[in-house]
Amino acid sequence: MRVVLLGKVWWAYAIRPYKMEVRCRHAIANNTLPIAAVLNIFACPLIESCYMSQIFFTVGPAHMYPTVQHHVATFFTKQLGSVSHRSTEFRVLHNHTVEQLRLLMGIPPEFEIYFSGSASELWERIIINCVRKESYHVVQGAFAKRFYEYALEVGKHPTCTKVPNGETILPNQVQVPPQTELIALTYNETSTGVQLQPDVLTACRAQNPQAITAVDIVSCAPISPLDFNTIDIAFFSVQKGFGLPAGLGVWIVHPRCVERALQIQAEQSIGAHNTLPKHHRNFLLGETPSTPNVLGIYLLGKVAEDMNTIGIQTIRHESAQKAEYLYAYFDNHPTCTPFVQNKKARSETVITLRVQNPAHVLQYLASRGLRCSSGYGDLKDSTIRIANFPALSFADVQQLCAAFDTLPT
Repeated sequence: MRVVLLGKVWWAYAIRPYKMEVRCRHAIANNTLPIAAVLNIFACPLIESCYMSQIFFTVGPAHMYPTVQHHVATFFTKQLGSVSHRSTEFRVLHNHTVEQLRLLMGIPPEFEIYFSGSASELWERIIINCVRKESYHVVQGAFAKRFYEYALEVGKHPTCTKVPNGETILPNQVQVPPQTELIALTYNETSTGVQLQPDVLTACRAQNPQAITAVDIVSCAPISPLDFNTIDIAFFSVQKGFGLPAGLGVWIVHPRCVERALQIQAEQSIGAHNTLPKHHRNFLLGETPSTPNVLGIYLLGKVAEDMNTIGIQTIRHESAQKAEYLYAYFDNHPTCTPFVQNKKARSETVITLRVQNPAHVLQYLASRGLRCSSGYGDLKDSTIRIANFPALSFADVQQLCAAFDTLPT
């Protein structure tokens, strides 16, 4: 059967150029096909083959998980893009994704799982729904800083503890004001490659148990395990660790956050679109408040299922091995060294390197079919970033390091 299928595929690609040439010649002769379209028809297969050979170590959007293409085809074969988000078909799809995420990430049954357009949207949603006036932010880089700035921009009165780029906050440095309503933390800082220490979560909860604790896990889900006893909200987007196309945010919420939102709503506006109470009501029905990214939700459920088949402990073990290999290599590289010096604070999923001439390094790697990310914000001109997500194999990591062996000086 496989031989037959492969034969059909080979024949299709072999005959395709001939068919295109005949059709193009006919269309050009009759002035019905612009020359730009002709170039596009012949260039597309070449472009596709070029991109297919590349490995994306970019920190988001990242390398696609190996099974995504198959699941996309299945989604369209089943015509799931046309089903109503108020239908039984969608509820089954929605609940499957929720169940697979619970299993994969160890999410307790009392937590609810909502879907949004992005994690950036959730910065605003969380603050508006859970804060009357004051939030407290631990800032270890540019993305944690943006969470803090969102609070300012929507008219709240946030405070923060900020540490220098490349360093991590210690539990004894946490200073949560007593009037704080929400504690905002970024578990893995994508801009610097710093990972929050779990003891910080415990310290924040101990200092103000009445405050809601919200944790940004965008760049470390599902790799970094979370103690859900110390948090009330976790959120991420799917284009990083899950290896999916961008356009879907995931909001993991304890019911007490919904209660807080209802209390605030009785006093002031919490917005009109995708509020926590609306998410809660629709979640109980296996639905979403408005028409969602059905493809994204479907793919997330299927990839989470694939990961569960492998086992999260296996995936985490492999991730740790790859990270150890990368850091050991770059600790001894003559020109490209880890930006985060404190080994306990180093991210397992985003490796930030201090390099000379980042643009030159990125260009060289790209010429070898290896795509990495530039530095971010203040670090753009002095660093590059390398993702270590589940879609990347140990062999991919070894290939990357081999390219750095031949990096021109």
